[in-house]
This record gives sequence, structure tokens and C-alpha cells, in this order.
Amino acid sequence: MKQKAYARAGVDIDLGNRVKATLPQLLASTHRREVLGKVGGFGGLFALDVKKYREPILVSSVDGVGTKLKIAFTMDKHDTIGADLVNHCVNDIAVLGAEPLFFLDYLGTGKLEPHVFTEIIKGFARACAQNNCALIGGETAQMPGFYQKGEYDLSGTIVGVVEKSRMLNGQKTIKRGDVVIGIESSGLHTNGYSLGRKIFFEQLKLKTSSRIPGSKLTLGEELLKVHVSYGPLVQKLIKRFNSGGVAASRQSAAVSKTSLRRSADAPLRAFAHITGGGFVDNIPRVLPKSLDVVIKKGSWDMLPIFQIIEQKSGVPDEELYQVFNMGIGMVAIVSADKADAALKFIKAQKHKAWIIGEVVKGKGEARVCK
Repeated sequence: MKQKAYARAGVDIDLGNRVKATLPQLLASTHRREVLGKVGGFGGLFALDVKKYREPILVSSVDGVGTKLKIAFTMDKHDTIGADLVNHCVNDIAVLGAEPLFFLDYLGTGKLEPHVFTEIIKGFARACAQNNCALIGGETAQMPGFYQKGEYDLSGTIVGVVEKSRMLNGQKTIKRGDVVIGIESSGLHTNGYSLGRKIFFEQLKLKTSSRIPGSKLTLGEELLKVHVSYGPLVQKLIKRFNSGGVAASRQSAAVSKTSLRRSADAPLRAFAHITGGGFVDNIPRVLPKSLDVVIKKGSWDMLPIFQIIEQKSGVPDEELYQVFNMGIGMVAIVSADKADAALKFIKAQKHKAWIIGEVVKGKGEARVCK
């Protein structure tokens, strides 16, 4: 059969349609009862059950994976990148107390490679299912001449919901003397890879196949570790410590209205997702202007990959803690009287965690001290 003109120009619509035909099976595990229609329409449909909420607030976020993609290209391993993106987006809305509802993705590439497409979508589907988040649509763009051979780019958008009265707002609730709990990351997550690649591959002359001290994995495997989703943990913490779940029904909310503590007095004050900007730029996003957070360096068990970065990069600590998460992917700010209980609860959920700092008088900044 003669190849179509558009395919000769680099865009194979028929191949795209054949690959996309596998989507219903791949996405079945992410289905929620609120999803209407089917994948492939002009828009994804989601019927929010407003009866579950008194004042539902929709929370959205959009992000990418950054130059972590370069590691996936080098290793020709693409089944984790989709999960990275979903989990990053879940965490960004989790800090407000929101549960994820649905996710949409964008994939741009020069030439559509079926096995790569399938691996990426499997990663999306796996992470969405684990976060009870429906994957309701997306866009795949073939743009020959725009990307280097074998490369692509990803972005994703998530929409979640939170009951207005249960929404976390650290700027109104954080108090002097509150305690900062750090929850372990799996590694670099999805930030700092431009500097990380320069350190490992240019400065230290390592390869993705290199073994690093303290790890059973290769450097490439370490760098492709999936970004941890803290969404389920955050929901459990809110339910345990802030007097009920996020999505209270109208009836239960009305019955318990007089017994609920004001949100300002709830012991779980705020969360900060430690992404691009590290401790220095992310924690201030939830702080009142009159308070600082002091993080005590060395108060957690640093992952081997960060030990190498800290010891051999020559980059000042001040910058390292602004670029990388340094082994802490999420921080929770908790009232002092509930800090030990919260820490114990987090560990019981199979997350490593430590008390790493405190809230002090200041001007809305975060600093890392010895």
C-alpha cells in the first residue's frame, strides 16, 4: 500500500489511531463511577457528586517531568515516567487537603514509537489507579523535526476536590512552636536533574550503568526511581488528626458541626511538597509572614545518592537545599503536642519520617541550619 503524504512528511495518523485503540484496556483500572463517556472524545467528562460536599472546592495543577526524561531516553526505559508525573501532580494538590478526581496527559514527540507510548501510558494508568484518580483523556502530538530522534516531552493536568471547611491553609493556622516532620523521598523525584546530570555525568564522569556506594542499584536505576505519591498518606493524616475526612457528607457535617474543632485549631497545620526550589522556596509558600521554619541538617537519614551529591559535587549546601529535596519529599507542620503521634502514624503507614525542624518567629522564610 502506498504511504500517505502526511506519513511521508513524518506524521502517521493511522499508526496513531492503531496505538490509541489499546487505550480502553490500559485505562480500565483507573475508572471511577463519576466518569462519563469514553476516552477519545473531544473532552473528558466527569460528573462530580456534589451531594458528598457542603462547599466543594476544585483544586487543579499542571506540571511536567523535566530533564529526568533524558535518563529515560538514555536507558530506553519509559514505564516509570508516567507514574512520576501523576504522583507529582497528586502531591501538589494533596498539600491543600484535596483528593484527586481525574488526570489528563499531553505527549509530544517527533515520531510515535508504539512500545514507548504503551509504556508511558501504563505508567499513567498504574499511578492513577493507585491514587484513585481517573485517567479521562489526553493528547498525543506527532511533530517531526521538532524533537531530537528518540525524544519526547510530557505534561499533565490534575483536578481534585476538597471540602472548603477542611482545606489546609498554613498561613492562617501555623503557630510558633509547631513541629516540622520530614517524610522520606525515593530520590531526586522529578526536580534538580539538570544539575544532577551535570554532577554525575560531566563532573564525576559516571554512567547510568555505574554502581554507587550504599545502593544495590545502578546510577540510572537510582535516577529513575518513581516520585513517591503522598496523597493517600495525607488523606489518612487529615482523617486521623483533623477531626474527620476531607469529603464529609452534608448530613454528617451538619450533625458533627458543633463538635468539630475550628480548622485553625486542628493539629495538622500544613504540608509542603519539596519539589523545585527545595526547602528554601517551597516551605515559605505555606508560612505566615511573621514566622520562619528552621530545618536541622542531619536530622534524617540521607539517601546514598544525596550523600554523593553533598560530598563530591562542590556545590554549597545553601544551593543544594534549594535545588534538591535531599531525601525529604514532603513536610508536615504539626502542633507540638501531636507531633510524636503524627510521626508514629506516618511510620505505621510504611513511610520513613523524622522530626526535622520547628516553627520560630521570623518573616516567612525557611532556612537549613547545622
